[in-house]
Amino acid sequence: DSGDDIEDVSLFDADDNVSRRSKKTRIRHPVASFFHLFFRVSAIVVYLLCELLTSSFIACMVTIILLLSCDFWAVKNVTGRLMVGLRWWNQVDDDGRSHWVFEARKVSAQGSKTSSEAESRIFWLGLITCPVIWVIFAFSALFSFKVKWLAVVVMGVALQGANLYGYVRCKVGSRKNLTSMATSYLGKQFLRQ
Repeated sequence: DSGDDIEDVSLFDADDNVSRRSKKTRIRHPVASFFHLFFRVSAIVVYLLCELLTSSFIACMVTIILLLSCDFWAVKNVTGRLMVGLRWWNQVDDDGRSHWVFEARKVSAQGSKTSSEAESRIFWLGLITCPVIWVIFAFSALFSFKVKWLAVVVMGVALQGANLYGYVRCKVGSRKNLTSMATSYLGKQFLRQ
């Protein structure tokens, strides 16, 4: 991680001319909000109901991994940008060096954000809750000795955890070390008590 160069860049300037009415409660991107949750929840539901609906492990595994892949792509490339104004990616320069780029939409001249609070809540709730559920599934598969399902669950943790990590880096700032932030936060909480 120390060898990666990280740079901040501004998100699309086309978002500056957005209407200013009722941003706090209105969902401005209902299709993006739907698909942000659809692929995530569908993968979890298929995982839970798969053994009840069919005896084919391969069909279940392929379906779940396709849903997880669609979710990873949709969240990383579409819903994060539209719903909360964040985006991340990795690019390789001509020398072969890897650069992680974390983008955040600029705050408008009046200091207001262009994303609604409702969309932000939907985005972060889905982004945080679903990886936690996949971690619970991982421990469940491990302790119940369902080794064949462990690979599927690890894919769920990896794909959704990568999006969570990327967006947390975008939100808190790409220049800050997440470990030092967590340590200082826990230290402050310890001193308060």
